[in-house]
Amino acid sequence: MTTVGVSANRLEILQIAKAVAEEKSIDQRIVIEAMQEAIEKAAKAKYGQEHDIRARIDPATGEQTLWRVQTVVAEENFEDEAKQLRLAEAKKIDASLEVGSELKEELPPFDFGRVAAQTAKQVITQKVRDAERERQYNEYKDRVGEVINGIVKRVEYGHVIVDLGRAEGIIRRNDGIPRENFQPNDRVRAYLYKVSREMKGPQIFLSRAAPDFMRKLFAQEVPEVYEGVIQIKACARDPGSRAKIGVISNDSSIDPVGACVGMRGARVQAVVGELSGEKIDIIPWNYDAATFIVNALQPAEVSKVVLDEDERRVEVVVADDQFPLAIGRRGQNVRLASQLTGWQIDLITESADSERYQKEFQERTSLFMKALDADETLAQLLASEGFESVEEIAFVAPEDFITIEGFDKDVAEELQERAREFLDRVAVENDTKRRELGVEDDVMELDSMTPSFAVKLGEQGVKTVEDVAGLVPDDITGYREPGPDGKPVWVEGILKKGEMRKDDAQMFIMKARVIAGWIEQEAVDALIAQQAGDEEAPELTEEERALLALGELGNNDDDEESLAEELGIDLADLQMEGGDEEAVPEQ
Repeated sequence: MTTVGVSANRLEILQIAKAVAEEKSIDQRIVIEAMQEAIEKAAKAKYGQEHDIRARIDPATGEQTLWRVQTVVAEENFEDEAKQLRLAEAKKIDASLEVGSELKEELPPFDFGRVAAQTAKQVITQKVRDAERERQYNEYKDRVGEVINGIVKRVEYGHVIVDLGRAEGIIRRNDGIPRENFQPNDRVRAYLYKVSREMKGPQIFLSRAAPDFMRKLFAQEVPEVYEGVIQIKACARDPGSRAKIGVISNDSSIDPVGACVGMRGARVQAVVGELSGEKIDIIPWNYDAATFIVNALQPAEVSKVVLDEDERRVEVVVADDQFPLAIGRRGQNVRLASQLTGWQIDLITESADSERYQKEFQERTSLFMKALDADETLAQLLASEGFESVEEIAFVAPEDFITIEGFDKDVAEELQERAREFLDRVAVENDTKRRELGVEDDVMELDSMTPSFAVKLGEQGVKTVEDVAGLVPDDITGYREPGPDGKPVWVEGILKKGEMRKDDAQMFIMKARVIAGWIEQEAVDALIAQQAGDEEAPELTEEERALLALGELGNNDDDEESLAEELGIDLADLQMEGGDEEAVPEQ
């Protein structure tokens, strides 16, 4: 068999392929294929680029073979003389050849010139580099979410290049801990959060500032976290300064905070040391949002919490002397608490809350005096009993009035009569104003429509059913958007905040679209069914949460019975009540 080059180089070629494969941690076959491609390219440079030339290196012996290949085609399909051969001519060479067969012609050996050798080297280098990049990508793409050890190779403009042994990773400036300086050859641990395929090779992104890095460090230091007995439900960090983590135990006999702190703080101090002295607040996580928010604001003491679940905002009232502690240095404490809980936290002092209450109390008193033609004492009494609007007074059950000291049935009936007369006068005034604004009568036929609502719509240019159908819920209820300083700012809708829920506004608009002929009634029925399903989703009881936690640990029936016995739960009774089947885990 004809060979290319000198036969004495056969073993040398295999040794070179093996050495390159081991150095780059790639398959030896890839190196041999790169050599074959390099030989083919050099042969085409000698014999002509138009030819179909193929090379082969035997992976066992290192023997090299070179062919020129021509494909047999019918006379009418003949196009390329260099790569194709007419069937008639092929039959003269070998009678067994048919259309589609390949005729291989061995080529004589040749010497690589300087240019050909340089070209072959480039081909092999590029092929090996591509294989190395693919190997790196495949090796690290499945390790996303792990903590990786490496050695600092160099630092460029604040970005730390880390040698991972078989690849390089990068800790970008915003992924590092502020004021943490690395020098070449320093050992470093970081969290692998992304591997992307790039033209110059895979980019391996590492982070020491990610909250998940802290989670992984606790899993390494705290066996209970690693085993899943203790869960880190939430984590918020101000890298290099302070952090808060919310932990909960699936075993009632284990204190999650104490387990994470360790004996004399050994466990948490190990994490703090890795994070360059970052202070860590370990917070007991709670299914009740208000309780968890109070815990998250530690060490500040909270007086009152008011939740707005639609907006996921919470107003927290603290004593005046606790206000600086609740805010923290440069707002750090409340910011981390907000990130940890997922709620927007608005802090207010007790004195400011009292002033606001007094102002609202005075406004309600003035309204009741005017609407009910009552003296100040009576109006203040109604305001102090919790009445916030004239509508409540007009339509509340008479028994609720009689429970107020000094009120009897006659007084209650008189007050409600005056309240209804006042509301009728206001309704007439609003209806007149609505007509003046041009709001059509068809709009008044919509569900939830009132004269005052119609006036507000008319003031915003919404005058027909089609205009209502063209609205979106945010137009009615209002919404939040980033302000100039990046903080969310409330933008008022047609109604004041809290006057209508967002899902009610959505339903109101959908019904208007049905009347306008934009959609079918089936779309409204589907929305009603969806909202009804959301409202009927049951909340978990303590027993159900215990069984849910047990289900996360495993499905062993023996473990289930032993845990139920420890908690004092009767599984049979719970199953009869539908607790096992109907329990829906909180998100």
